[in-house]
Amino acid sequence: MTLDKRVTEDDVVAELRDGMTIAVGGWGSRRKPMSLIRAVARSPLRDLTVVSYGGPDVGLLCATGKVSRVVFSFVSLDTIPLEPHFRAARQAGAVATTEMDEGMFLLGLQAAAWRVPFLPTRAGLGTDVPALFPGLRTVTSPYDDGEELIAMPAFDIDVALIHMHRADAAGNGQYLNLDPYFDDLMAQAARRTFMSVEEVVATDDLAAGGPPQSQLIPRVFVDGVVEAPFGAHFTECPPDYGRDEAFQKEYAASAKDPDAWQAFRARYVDVASHDEYRRAVGR
Repeated sequence: MTLDKRVTEDDVVAELRDGMTIAVGGWGSRRKPMSLIRAVARSPLRDLTVVSYGGPDVGLLCATGKVSRVVFSFVSLDTIPLEPHFRAARQAGAVATTEMDEGMFLLGLQAAAWRVPFLPTRAGLGTDVPALFPGLRTVTSPYDDGEELIAMPAFDIDVALIHMHRADAAGNGQYLNLDPYFDDLMAQAARRTFMSVEEVVATDDLAAGGPPQSQLIPRVFVDGVVEAPFGAHFTECPPDYGRDEAFQKEYAASAKDPDAWQAFRARYVDVASHDEYRRAVGR
């Protein structure tokens, strides 16, 4: 029997619950699973903790009132340095935050993927990170030097949402640009992972599409595959497409005015499906 894990965005949302911790793949405004994020945004879900190298995934979920805490090392739109909807939510006190540097964030993912409670690091020592990170502790090296290190705790992730370029129906995911980001660690760290892709292809076509190391996500870590062409829009997903800078500017500008945001939301977020969104943006 052929293993088939194909589902829809709405199927994924039906598996989520209020209060969950959700990790989102990609990096800034690059290869974010935006069709899944929009599905969460238009759902009744609330009180989510979002763990992300953040971009518009964080901003959109904050703007639609889905988030109670953001765990992050940055939240950026790349060409727009600070994600404006996240900034507005934070300045309004609408979300709590746990912030750290990029290296500490990576170790939180790695520890979770390795199923260990923490990993030691020098990152964060001598900074204000411990004051901004509730419960962060140090550990003394058991070796002769006795060095004090930060014990970066493993993230406790219920669900990871990631986006790949290609996958087969069984859930083997492939990326085709130069950077895997840390989507593989998120998939390993989470209890469940849902992966949107530009195209579902035959398993043999994955080998033909790129080198073995491009087959980043093994099917054992994937619970559902969503075929979503332009599913990362408006973030970039090369070589399939670049970032839609004009759309991103419109999204960012909508954070400045409540009426502009409501108009943007009605047109591009509160739509019936990803297909409706594609029609709205001409994709």
